[in-house]
Amino acid sequence: MWVVRPARPDDLAEIQSLAASQAARVSTLPQAEDKLADKLDQSLRSFQGAAGTHGEERFLFVLEDLASGRIRGTAGIDARAGCGQPFYNYRQDALIHASHELGVSSRVDVLYPSHALTDNSLLCSFTIDRELRETEAFDLLSRSRLLFIAQHRERFADRLVVEIQGVQDDQGQVPFWDSLGRHFFNMDFATADQHSSELSKTFIAELMPPNPIYVTLLTDAAQAAIRQPHALAHKTVALLEREGFQSGNYIDIFDGGPVLQARTDSLKTVVTSQRLEAVPGEVGDAPRYLVATGTGDAFRAVLSPLAEHLDGTAVMPADVEKLPGWQAGQPILVAPL
Repeated sequence: MWVVRPARPDDLAEIQSLAASQAARVSTLPQAEDKLADKLDQSLRSFQGAAGTHGEERFLFVLEDLASGRIRGTAGIDARAGCGQPFYNYRQDALIHASHELGVSSRVDVLYPSHALTDNSLLCSFTIDRELRETEAFDLLSRSRLLFIAQHRERFADRLVVEIQGVQDDQGQVPFWDSLGRHFFNMDFATADQHSSELSKTFIAELMPPNPIYVTLLTDAAQAAIRQPHALAHKTVALLEREGFQSGNYIDIFDGGPVLQARTDSLKTVVTSQRLEAVPGEVGDAPRYLVATGTGDAFRAVLSPLAEHLDGTAVMPADVEKLPGWQAGQPILVAPL
């Protein structure tokens, strides 16, 4: 059985190994051991509601295989994008150039540096073992964050954003970065991306040009990459679109990948979730649900068959009671799988 729970400091080595095995970058999971340890500590304090974390909460969850005890995935939420610092993107817009005398006009796409999405809540840090990408564990890991948001609605903003990894070839080349960012940062994409995960984001404002960028001046490959997800991110995009996320006018400042946006209270999992009381028993061929219980650092989420009764109770298999933190009669939050 899989369970999604808050990450702990002793998960560090497994998370580090998992992140290193991902073909698509995960900039919100630092590679350096000390930085990742700091992230785990901040996450733990955020789950516990420690003093001084309000507005800068960063929650990191792990997918644990209870049979083996192995960590098979991670997923995160930043309560506020930027966590007290500007959250940079490019906003894509259009300018119309026209000459009345010549009777000529043209539409030109332009990228404007922006931090307008700062203080939206941010879904981030999603990794999962490749062999689990086509299983229910993928949905459990990603959507359990939305159950956590529903359980703790007051901690999160009215809008959610997700940065999707952009186009990158098998040799690690990033067309958007190679055509734009590297001219100002004087470093390769991997180095800049690592800095963005480990350092203050002020270096972006210091090095990126403050003026609009005309898209037509970029290479054909870079133009084609704008708003396009990494080949391995299509399943993630499809799941998020089913939840209600949409691609807007914002793109990742490094690789040009799409930034998806949604109203928090309109998300499918949030809207369809309901609070019930769990009781053990026989469920027969009852459908499977996403099921969460607990708050803060006691939060747990699993997949389980569930038979809902009209009296507000939900019958779950007796073996669920054996999971850490679960007991009969406790309130649960459920959403259709």
